[in-house]
Amino acid sequence: MKLNNPKIIYFKKLPIELYQILKVEELVNSGGEAKQYIADGKVMINNSVETRKRKKVFAGDFITFNELNYLVEESVNE
Repeated sequence: MKLNNPKIIYFKKLPIELYQILKVEELVNSGGEAKQYIADGKVMINNSVETRKRKKVFAGDFITFNELNYLVEESVNE
């Protein structure tokens, strides 16, 4: 699946829970706010609405939030 011009976001350790991505990337003000957006069906993973706050997100997954697209990748330390 390819979304138009996603912002690539890197994490050292994957999988990561969905609400943590919104919080760490400062797309929301708090973890509680992130969980509420997810519960309200305002976040998509791979073009499907996701309502599980603790859904595990893996490298290669696409997230859509506030009409913006993000591609999750694992950072590689050499």
